[in-house]
Amino acid sequence: MSLILPKGLPAAAVLQTEGAPVVETFSAGVRPLHVGLLNLMPLKERTELDFARVLSAGQQDVRLALLKLPGQAYHHTPQEHMDAFYADLDPAGSSLALDGLVVTGAPVEQMPFEEVRYWELLCGVMDWARAQVPSTLYICWGAQAALYHFYGVPKYPLPAKRFGIFQQDVRRPLHPLLAGLSSGFAMPHSRHTEVRQADIDRHAALRTLVSGRESGVGIVATAGSHEVFVTGHLEYAPDTLHKEYVRDLEAGKPIQPPSHYYVDNRPEAGIDYSWAESARTFYRNWLDVCAGIVADR
Repeated sequence: MSLILPKGLPAAAVLQTEGAPVVETFSAGVRPLHVGLLNLMPLKERTELDFARVLSAGQQDVRLALLKLPGQAYHHTPQEHMDAFYADLDPAGSSLALDGLVVTGAPVEQMPFEEVRYWELLCGVMDWARAQVPSTLYICWGAQAALYHFYGVPKYPLPAKRFGIFQQDVRRPLHPLLAGLSSGFAMPHSRHTEVRQADIDRHAALRTLVSGRESGVGIVATAGSHEVFVTGHLEYAPDTLHKEYVRDLEAGKPIQPPSHYYVDNRPEAGIDYSWAESARTFYRNWLDVCAGIVADR
């Protein structure tokens, strides 16, 4: 199906060269899903492209809205880009109607939640989404933040960065979000903290759909997939972890090569893009879930 992005967004041109179904308008009578992306990542243009790419692979027509928290300063993305393509998501007065919302991760996971400068704003957005949005997808730190805000689930520091591609064991194979995903599918992870299964199990509203023997809790959802919490990054482009690895090496940080990522575990041998199909499948399923909730309303 087709994807509409904000007019002039650089990601549109990239996706069109890849053959993605990016269009400027929909045919008469088409009612697309209106999906919001609350982008908390520093390299926003890269994140826009990652999510636009996986959303374009679904069976639903989608209009993607780029959203930001009001009153924030940006150090890694030009202000002109933010002004041209992003709208403020202010939970105090938003009339935005969305069929689905994605809340990204952010590089603040080693800080206490309450010390993040926009924590109160984000809590307001999460409460607004719970009341107004059919399904919200929380990614990585976004998942940790939402689990903490709604359920008090803590995050724990890891002894070393969980970094690489890890197999995920499907625990609820009949769940709509997991249709077509075999047990053992691959998912990227890049984080310094984790949530633990014992804390998830204390809440009857939470269902663990996927977990990994090496990576721990993978995907958690509430009833009807109203809220979905993904601790990894299925949306990542093939070279994202490589860029992170090179960046940390150049900064002199203690970092090991990402696990199960390079062919034969050798950076010079290239990248094994093992999660490509699982990413397309998961996001296709999520969009179908959003469409189903909208149709039932």
